[in-house]
Amino acid sequence: MGTYDNFNLLVHNARTQNHALVSERYERITRRLNLDFRGLDSTSRYSRYVGSYGRGTAIKGFSDVDMLIELPYDTYVRYNNYLGNGQSALLQEVRASIKTTYTNTDIGGDGQVIVVNFSDGMTFEVVPAFINKGGESYTYPDSNYGGTWKVTYPILEINAINELNNKYNKNVKKLVRIMKAWRNQNNVPISGMLLETLVMNFLDGYEHKDRTYGFYDWMTRDFLKYLSERNPDQSFWNARGSGDQVYRKGKFEYKARQGYLKSIEAIENDKKYPSIAYQTWRDIFGNYYPS
Repeated sequence: MGTYDNFNLLVHNARTQNHALVSERYERITRRLNLDFRGLDSTSRYSRYVGSYGRGTAIKGFSDVDMLIELPYDTYVRYNNYLGNGQSALLQEVRASIKTTYTNTDIGGDGQVIVVNFSDGMTFEVVPAFINKGGESYTYPDSNYGGTWKVTYPILEINAINELNNKYNKNVKKLVRIMKAWRNQNNVPISGMLLETLVMNFLDGYEHKDRTYGFYDWMTRDFLKYLSERNPDQSFWNARGSGDQVYRKGKFEYKARQGYLKSIEAIENDKKYPSIAYQTWRDIFGNYYPS
């Protein structure tokens, strides 16, 4: 197969699976919380996917599904007036509600979300939140350090990546997904949100942003070069849409440089030594690259 077919399959292989199972669990959690907090029997209202699953950038093998459940304003008033950490008490009420549906499932929290740990390794992270005026942001509880309220902008972030993805021939999400495959294969210390942010920043200034799979070997090479040239002393970047600070997890520049050099090797060997080129791409992307 040629470059077009190989990278077409790479993108396909990186796509998420288990959609039916994710949807079934999402709907059960949504229904339970709507019943308990609103008296409403609905599996879809007042909830949304957020995080990488909501932005359409999760890849096969993902383990975490982030979802936001919008609770009624009077619930916020009640816990805002709570004596002592009302945020923690709210999270505990949400946890107890979900527990009535998933009685035998490990359900905990990390200070801001309820974590539902399913026995097959899938984890749902549920954010209880209250929609703010204008409908573009949500207030959510943080039980750490005595309890505070924080604000998140998932809709703006979803809209930003969708808009740019449509503008650049769907290449934003495709490039993010295959670079997550590279990250996973090579244990690169970079979060999905930062990878998404840097892909969007890169494509904004990339003259070949609209090209198709036949150009993805060069696009991979050029993005890895871009990634390797980031300032290792820069601690955060601003997320697209929300402007929130996205912090680095570690130094990713060296591994990006290694990937860049390997991509050059693969491209140079593509015609004369296709088997060597194939193995080099497998080194970069692992089993996501077609066999």
